[in-house]
Amino acid sequence: MKPLLIISTLATLLVACGQNDAASGAGTSTTNANALADTANYTSIQWLDSTYQDLGKVKKGQVVEIAWRFKNTGNKPLVIQSVRPGCGCTVADKPEAPLAPGAEGTIKGKFDSNNQSAGEHRKVISVDANTSGSAYHQLNFRVEVME
Repeated sequence: MKPLLIISTLATLLVACGQNDAASGAGTSTTNANALADTANYTSIQWLDSTYQDLGKVKKGQVVEIAWRFKNTGNKPLVIQSVRPGCGCTVADKPEAPLAPGAEGTIKGKFDSNNQSAGEHRKVISVDANTSGSAYHQLNFRVEVME
């Protein structure tokens, strides 16, 4: 009788814990991944800033911030699945929540010139989103590091 009581108690706890994860949004990344796989969820994006930016000259050791603004011009929520800088000298942030149709968002980046050699550098940030035409977008910038 005791083993049956223990098993039923454990089963109840497992079910209760599973419901809490679903309510807390633990499945958000799965939902976002589904948005990229399901073409019925595709939308369109308009880059409000050029996808290429020239940051000019910076002194070695300087950290430069950069931003790209965009708008969801489709009729489905826009999901920015991933934002991947091309190297370790650049970091980038993405909106975590889907953007409603008509909403605007920003992808922010930082370039750290500390370990870069003097001269011109061209960097890329790759963006994956649930957009028709292509789910892959490239954000580019140029910077000249001065000693």
